[in-house]
Amino acid sequence: MPQGYDFIIIGGGSAGSAIAARLSEDPSARVLLLEAGGSDRHPFFHLPAGFAKMTKGIGSWGWSTTPQKAMKHKVFNYTQAKVIGGGSAINAQIYTRGAAQDYDEWRQMGCDGWSFEEVLPYFKKSEDNDTYDGRYHCKGGPLGVSMPAAPLPICDAFIEAAGQLGIPKTTDVNGEKQDGAGYYQLTQKKARRSSAAMAFLGQAKGRSNLTVRMKAQVKRILVEHGCAKGVEMADGTKITADREVILSSGAIGSPRLLQLSGIGPADHLRSLGIDVVYDQPNVGENLQDHLDLYSICEVTGPHTYDRYAKLHMSALAALQYVFTRKGPVASSLFETGGFWYADENARSPDIQMHLGLGTGIEAGVEAMPNGGVTLNACHLRPRSRGSVRLQSANPKDMPLIDPNYLSDPYDLEMSIRGLKLVQEILAQSALSNFIFAERLPGPEVKTDEDYFDFICVHSKTSHHCAGTCRMGNDEAAVLDPRLRFNGLDGLRVADASVMPTVNSSNTNATSIMIGEKAADMIKQDQGMPL
Repeated sequence: MPQGYDFIIIGGGSAGSAIAARLSEDPSARVLLLEAGGSDRHPFFHLPAGFAKMTKGIGSWGWSTTPQKAMKHKVFNYTQAKVIGGGSAINAQIYTRGAAQDYDEWRQMGCDGWSFEEVLPYFKKSEDNDTYDGRYHCKGGPLGVSMPAAPLPICDAFIEAAGQLGIPKTTDVNGEKQDGAGYYQLTQKKARRSSAAMAFLGQAKGRSNLTVRMKAQVKRILVEHGCAKGVEMADGTKITADREVILSSGAIGSPRLLQLSGIGPADHLRSLGIDVVYDQPNVGENLQDHLDLYSICEVTGPHTYDRYAKLHMSALAALQYVFTRKGPVASSLFETGGFWYADENARSPDIQMHLGLGTGIEAGVEAMPNGGVTLNACHLRPRSRGSVRLQSANPKDMPLIDPNYLSDPYDLEMSIRGLKLVQEILAQSALSNFIFAERLPGPEVKTDEDYFDFICVHSKTSHHCAGTCRMGNDEAAVLDPRLRFNGLDGLRVADASVMPTVNSSNTNATSIMIGEKAADMIKQDQGMPL
């Protein structure tokens, strides 16, 4: 006989962990959280600097994109989390929400209830902020949000250098105004990572009505007579959901599972031999992501954390962390940055910068043998749109991930402007005592054609994919604004895939907010106490 629950949540990432914890606050609700990945017990998931290991294979599926047609067929490593906590367990812990205008535009696009003033309470609800409180922040929530524990002098020099170009210093990019350069707050508590699983599921641990299963691969969502009734697992086990199935597997995983379940573009599914359960052409469409470009400079001395790459220095760093909670192990390695303009007519900053306290931190990025610093820039509101499709009916096969980077010429122009901006910052006198020489792009890159050639080799994803199951009030929308699947009962999607447009920053905080808001909407629709 199938096992039964009230709610089945597929995916224990940023949104799914929040939803599971919030729904299980009602002791009468039987909640099952299914996570295809494994446990987060390994120390790398808890130590802030463990991020450097994450894009190189630990805790990820090892997926990549299709060759990018507008970028000379470059193939990108595309890190997708394979661990409880999802992206929040392997990211650089940067806590940013985007611009208020992002959410107001969602509302203008027909997403009732998603304006900035309406989502702000859900951002605050999660927070346990070690510095700020008031209109924009809160203390006492499950998610640790903290100032960096181990900044370096080069960070302050970067902020000063940005100021020399007219970029003001900011103390809170999540406050009244996003513009400026400064320190990011991080999803950390007491110099340890605070992932969604650590924060939300940690508080919910021990509730008898919450079951969390890891290494639990869902084969398909079960639909009967137009209503989601449960799931079938990879081993053939069937589990029923008396109230709702909530899909929270991310902007790649959610459309992938829907299509494996026969829910998606009918012609594509039939071509793979998958029985069509519901024809929804826009499942997997509208993929958006931030393309990340970078400039790398060699430094004049031990000003970054590159020197700790050697074994004896790594041991010293470990001891420093154990006894002081300071040093490179306490650092996310990307703690400073800011928001500014490539397009002077943009309605809010359209470039985000991340100062990397070393080189070769992420997969595919070059390392400087004598030590260096990396300054990333990404264009925040890309016009290019891609897709997520299946390459076969086999759930073990990697999906066809096509961000379609730079297919819109505007994105290329703004991206190049952003790269030139970070080069200018690194060349300012405030950094002259720290910077020895620019190594990438280097002096030989001069024309826009040179920059394009450079970008086609030296670029990466910002890990901010979104939009593949977008909500809206139009006929083409996959979901309604309450995140219910249009055309099927008993099924919701709640993760970064629901965004009609990607928010103008890192996406983790927004995904958690979506989980918080989804939980309240589910409780309201099901007559549960809030």
